[in-house]
Amino acid sequence: MVQVFQAPVSADDVKAKAASLGIDLVGIADGKVMDAHPPDPANPLRPCDISDYDADRVIVLGKRHNIGSTRLTRWDERHKYYNDELNITMLEEASLELVLWLEDRGYPGLIIPPTHVDPWTYQGEPDAPLGTILSLTHAAVEAGLGTLGLNQQLLTPEFGPRVVLSAVLSSVPVEPDTKRDETLCLGPACGRCLLACPGDVIGHWDRDWQACNRHRSPHGFQALTEHVERMIDEPDNEKKKEMLRSPEQFSLWQSILRGAGVVTGCRRCQDVCPIGEDYARLADAVDDIAEANDEKRSRLAAMIEAEGAGALPASYDAAGRWIGALQVQPNED
Repeated sequence: MVQVFQAPVSADDVKAKAASLGIDLVGIADGKVMDAHPPDPANPLRPCDISDYDADRVIVLGKRHNIGSTRLTRWDERHKYYNDELNITMLEEASLELVLWLEDRGYPGLIIPPTHVDPWTYQGEPDAPLGTILSLTHAAVEAGLGTLGLNQQLLTPEFGPRVVLSAVLSSVPVEPDTKRDETLCLGPACGRCLLACPGDVIGHWDRDWQACNRHRSPHGFQALTEHVERMIDEPDNEKKKEMLRSPEQFSLWQSILRGAGVVTGCRRCQDVCPIGEDYARLADAVDDIAEANDEKRSRLAAMIEAEGAGALPASYDAAGRWIGALQVQPNED
C-alpha cells in the first residue's frame, strides 16, 4: 500500500487497541521467523503460505477461559462447551475489529481464527486430526506469550493453558516480540495433564492427536460420520428412526448449530495444569484428579528416570524450540 496512506503505529499501540477490545493476552511474532521455523516441515503451514503481502507480523490474541467453566470437572460438560464457544465468538469479533482498525491506518490484515481448517487438507479420513491453517500455539510461543507443555499445549504465565487463541496477519511495521528461552512446564515431575486425561493420549512431550479428537471434538465431523454410517448400515427401519431421533442425534444437531462440542470439547489437561496466576482461584475445585491411577503414575516415573539419565524423546527434539530449555536439566554424568 502506498506509504502516504499509512499512519505511524507502534507495537504498544496495537497491544493497547487489542486490550481495549477485551483481549487478555497480545504478542507479536515475526512472520519471517515463523516462515523459517515451521512446526512440521513436511506440512509447513507458514504465514507466507497465506499471504504474499501481509504476513510480516503475526499478532497473536488470547482470551482466557472463564473460571466458573473451568471449575466444572466433568470432561464432557456441555455448559463448558458453550462457554468456550462464546469465548471463541468474542475473540473472532475482536480480531475483526483489530483488522479494521489496522486497515483504517493503512495496513491490511487477515484474521486466522482458531476454527479455520483448510478443507484441501482433508483426505476423506474423518478420524484423521486436522490442524488450523496456521498453528496458533506455535505462533503464540514465537510471540513471547508462553511455551509448550508436556502434552504440547500452550502454557502462559498468566492463565496457564486456559486460553483460546486467534491471530491477525499484517505487514504493519512494528517491533516483534521474542520467544522465551526456558519452559514454563514442570514436565513429568508434575504430569497432572497426563494423570487427568480421560482418553489417556498424553505421552512424553507429545500427544496422540488422533485419539484426542474423540474428546476435544466429541460431536465433531468424526462423530457425525460414524453416526450416519451406523444409521445407513442398520437394516431395521424402526431402529433407523430411533437413531434419527436419539439423544446422540440431538447432540450432534445442537453442536453443529453452535459449534459447542465441535470446535470446543474436553480440556481436562488445561483445567488441572498448575501453571498460571489464575490457578490459585481454581485449586479447590480441580486439585483432585479422579482419573489418576497407578499405571499413569508409573509411566510418569519412567519419564522422570529417562530424563534424569539424559534420554529425552524424539518428540522433545522436534518441538524443543517451542517447549524451551527444561527447568530440571538431565544429569550430565
